[in-house]
Amino acid sequence: MADGDRMLAVVSGDESRTHGERLPGELARALDRAGVARDQIDLLAVATGPGAFTGLRIGLAAMQGLAMTLHKPVVGVSALDALAAQVTNADVDVILPWMDAQRGDVFATLIDRQSGATLATPAAANPKALIDSWHQHLANRRAIFIGDAASRDASLIDHAGNGKWEIQQPAPLAPQIAAIGRRRAQQGHAGPPHALEPIYVRRPDAEIERDRRPKAGGPERNVASEGGEH
Repeated sequence: MADGDRMLAVVSGDESRTHGERLPGELARALDRAGVARDQIDLLAVATGPGAFTGLRIGLAAMQGLAMTLHKPVVGVSALDALAAQVTNADVDVILPWMDAQRGDVFATLIDRQSGATLATPAAANPKALIDSWHQHLANRRAIFIGDAASRDASLIDHAGNGKWEIQQPAPLAPQIAAIGRRRAQQGHAGPPHALEPIYVRRPDAEIERDRRPKAGGPERNVASEGGEH
């Protein structure tokens, strides 16, 4: 909860509870701590991903519902952009937001420190494979990795960067999401709640699992039939 550049309240979420269980109470608590009534809100900002499919859907639905109720504009902000905004060290060349995507993968992108330009499309992939594929952007450059997967991959980062790459622990993203959201709204990028688009990067696990299952009448079934005839 922010007023211009001034942060009024930050509420840490209870990770032991689902988004659906905790979001209504956390939103109310943030307003209470900030001393702000709902009708005093001018703009809403929300992280649009990447992240877990279900969590993203619930979080976006909650913010869309609030925006519709209050008749206020809303702006979506990438969690990767919010992570990159936490890096204040000017003595680096590139920033790599590095989020845990489960199954040993990361959600990540590559951002030029000076220009702020995104040098690589956000991806969900194996950490080593990503670093290898981004070699042209990383070779002999000072890099900083930030996100909840950076510590997990510390050995890989240290080895691949020959000691030139750093790790920064992330802080809660709400202040950066608020600041980026306000700036984008000033640039004309805020809109109605139905215009929010989630950044999934990777397909939902349910779809991936469905595609792995053999289809009825597919090769496995045909092989079994042929075996029966023999």
